[in-house]
Parts: sequence; C-alpha cells; structure tokens
Amino acid sequence: MKIEDIKGQPVIEHDRFVLRPLQASDAGLILIYAGDERVARMTTSIPHPLPPGASESFIERAHATDRREDVWVIDCSSSGGAELVGLIGMERLEGDTSEVGYWIAPAFWNTGIASEALAAIILANPQDVSVIFASVFQDNPASARVLTNCGLTYVGDAESFSVARNATVRTWTYSLRLRE
Repeated sequence: MKIEDIKGQPVIEHDRFVLRPLQASDAGLILIYAGDERVARMTTSIPHPLPPGASESFIERAHATDRREDVWVIDCSSSGGAELVGLIGMERLEGDTSEVGYWIAPAFWNTGIASEALAAIILANPQDVSVIFASVFQDNPASARVLTNCGLTYVGDAESFSVARNATVRTWTYSLRLRE
C-alpha cells in the first residue's frame, strides 16, 4: 500500500524534498529531534523531556481517520539529504481556514528548508482552504521570517501556553488569504 493511500493526504513533491505523511519508522528521528529542548521550547505542544512513547502516539494520532491535523515529514532523501529534517502540519479550524505549524531539527536550521516547505504547502493547499494562519513565539524571530518570506502578514499579538516551558508565552499571529 502506498503511503498516500494510508494517510488520505497527498504527497507533495519539491526539488529539495518530499512532504510525505508520517510513517511508523519516523518515530526514532522524531524522538531525537523533537526531544531537543531547543525544538520543544519553540512549540506549544511538545513537552520536554519527551516522555517514552510520545513519538509513537503522535504518529498514531496523525493516522487517525478523524484527525483535525494533517502532518507531513520534510523528507530530503530524494536529493541525497536526511530522511527527516522536520515536520509541517495543517490543522483544520472553523470555516474555510487552517493553521500551519512546523519545526525543523537544529542541524538543518538556517538552510531555507522551513521557508521552502511552507511555500510548498501554500502552493499545494492540500486542505483546500481560503485562509491559513500561523503563530510564533515572540522570542523566535527566525520563524517569523519564515512566515513573512512566504507572504503571511502580521495580524496581531496573542499568547499561547508552551508545554515545554510550562508557561504562557507571547506570540505574533500571521495570516495569508489563498483565495477569495
């Protein structure tokens, strides 16, 4: 069975990588990369330290037929790179909107891969939405640049709880209208 048949979400091809659904074999690299405190602290939902079984549970939730979020592995193996350099996801919100989120393993920071992966998601619009939103912690200007590089515009400040920090953190919120 093909990966795209298993997940019910498309594989998105790019010259540097393939965005593909999660597989059980991704659990080890997710554990290593998402377990890095530098990654976890820049997300709302990844705890640090990452508890045993968290990667497997995450993959299982991503496989659920009633999932609200589609998650793709940024897989650079087709161009001679690593099989997993990060993840990017789209969570369905109310109406015709989704929220995009991503993380990149520290070894691949400042390579342009986050901007390219987000641009590929925007171009493909796999959830066929009119508007996407994203938010970043205000102490993460690199992720804010990824969003603005891809055409998202600042819409305001907010706060979100970070599990890894065990604290509420100030955020910047961005949006992009994909169609009228």
